[in-house]
Amino acid sequence: MKASFHPYQLQFKKPSGTSRGILTHKKIWLIKLWKEENPSVFGIGECNPLVGLSIDDRDDFEEHLQKITNNINDYIDSSLQISHSKFLQFPSIRFAIETALQDLKNGGRKILFENDFSMKEKGIVINGLIWMSSPQEMVKQIEEKIKNGFHCLKLKIGALDFNSELKIIKEIRTSFSADDLEIRVDANGAFSAEEALFKLDELSKFYVHSIEQPIQQGQVKKMAELCKKTPLAIALDEELISHQNLSDKQNLLDEILPQYIILKPSLLGGWKASEEWIDIARKNKIGWWVTSALESNIGLNAIAQWTANFDLKIPQGLGTGQLYTNNFHSPLHIEGKKLYYKKTEGWSISI
Repeated sequence: MKASFHPYQLQFKKPSGTSRGILTHKKIWLIKLWKEENPSVFGIGECNPLVGLSIDDRDDFEEHLQKITNNINDYIDSSLQISHSKFLQFPSIRFAIETALQDLKNGGRKILFENDFSMKEKGIVINGLIWMSSPQEMVKQIEEKIKNGFHCLKLKIGALDFNSELKIIKEIRTSFSADDLEIRVDANGAFSAEEALFKLDELSKFYVHSIEQPIQQGQVKKMAELCKKTPLAIALDEELISHQNLSDKQNLLDEILPQYIILKPSLLGGWKASEEWIDIARKNKIGWWVTSALESNIGLNAIAQWTANFDLKIPQGLGTGQLYTNNFHSPLHIEGKKLYYKKTEGWSISI
């Protein structure tokens, strides 16, 4: 087996506000895998560490990536299985290799899983994402998403004055009931533990479906207490990222018992790692959905095709592929409230 990696810088169409600041560009790394005797057939996966969030956001990331790709056969066995324990500190690399291997096994076609999404153009219902911005700009985004047919919106909150954010949500509810439009909010840990319950009470007055990560990760006891008392569902997001061992995952969910967990394969270590979270969540009667995390279309495709293997009952968070001016041309398309894989479109990737 041979491997190489290729850095690539994605350019945002317009500056995008996140809990970690305003983004104008984002660096990713593509991993290419092939068998020495047949280099024309290869698989591609995407490393997507997020600055200030991923556990493999570190200065020596590329150094380790070089080491792994130079010695790829030390990390993959003869049956093309990953040695997952060797990637606990590098979940984004693990996901990229997992994706590239699956792609290679299937002939390098970017059809990673043969399911109704990838083969029969069955769409995945997704939420519309409303980025952090001024109140006027957020309202404009909301109007556009609703016009495009979305029935579930996810609002990033915590960057503006809380009363301003409540006002925006109140305005939505004057026109759209909870039956007509589901509202999810993502605080990215912006609330203090002391004020969180009060703010959740205020949000619940407007029939908010759920809130992601209301307080900063690492406050396990405070989060567990909040999940017991909350008037609206709490979904863990950043809280999951640092837990790579199965026993740690089990202990975390057993103690906090959230209403939902958010699965970001790029940050959690890929499909297998995410499936461990799902198994534990099911045992604890915890709901879940999958969210992309600013990947290019290569990573988004890998996440979407895997997600489509499940019997999905609620909207997923898979809509970030349209953010970039220089994304890879792909069969992925958003039409209305659904993400589709249009096989006739083809791929355009130069590495």
